[in-house]
Amino acid sequence: MQCLLIYDIPHDGTRQKVADACLDYGLQRVQYSAFVGDLSRTHQRALFGEITRRVKGRSANIQLFPLDERSWSGRRVLTQEGKDG
Repeated sequence: MQCLLIYDIPHDGTRQKVADACLDYGLQRVQYSAFVGDLSRTHQRALFGEITRRVKGRSANIQLFPLDERSWSGRRVLTQEGKDG
């Protein structure tokens, strides 16, 4: 099942540990604090447990959204390179 994981973590080291856990589970970064990927329910629980351990009581807002096929196929994506500034 496709999943979206987003987070807001003020502490740099903790934020990096959470990002590393997401990458370890095969998720791909789509924004600085957002990852997507295909995870079974078992892996969703395992990843969330691993993230909970890595946060270790620090301030954090972490949300994992499982997306059914209809929701995933209905997503809209805009990616472009352009002139900035």
